[in-house]
Amino acid sequence: MLFTHDYSFKGAHAEKVKALVGHKFDKEHTLFERNMDVYLMAPVVGFLYSRKAELDKSKPSTTNILAEIMIKYQKELTFTYRLVMLLDKEYEPDTEKRINKAFRDYAKEDTKDLEEYDSYVRGGVDVLYEKLMKDATQADDYIRNLYEFMADFEDRYSQNSDEIMDLCELARE
Repeated sequence: MLFTHDYSFKGAHAEKVKALVGHKFDKEHTLFERNMDVYLMAPVVGFLYSRKAELDKSKPSTTNILAEIMIKYQKELTFTYRLVMLLDKEYEPDTEKRINKAFRDYAKEDTKDLEEYDSYVRGGVDVLYEKLMKDATQADDYIRNLYEFMADFEDRYSQNSDEIMDLCELARE
């Protein structure tokens, strides 16, 4: 079953996640509280920005999410997985097959589908790091980056909302 095992960010992506989680831009605040927060957001960001990334093994760095946390957020993770599988026309052009991947076959740990999803996770980590950390040296820079990213993200997400609803209706049939 999906999202019941430890998850590891590796290489450059682990370093970026550590920066997104661990870097305080003022005395109290970080961009993300936990690795799980990055993991919940990254695949959607990767998909909306059309960014995928290969597994990076160039650096020995890792950072993990424990299985118990993955299980705790399994409902949210399954929703995100389904959303990406449902909308990714490039990966699977056939609408019926995308619906099957999202709703009927999602519990199967098909390494090809899960690897596609994970490539969006890694691509999303890259986007989050670039958009939120780039050229930021003080609190105002991070706040500006966050505001600009949120506005852009909202525009991209709302463009896909009608398609999401249409596909969900097809899946009910």
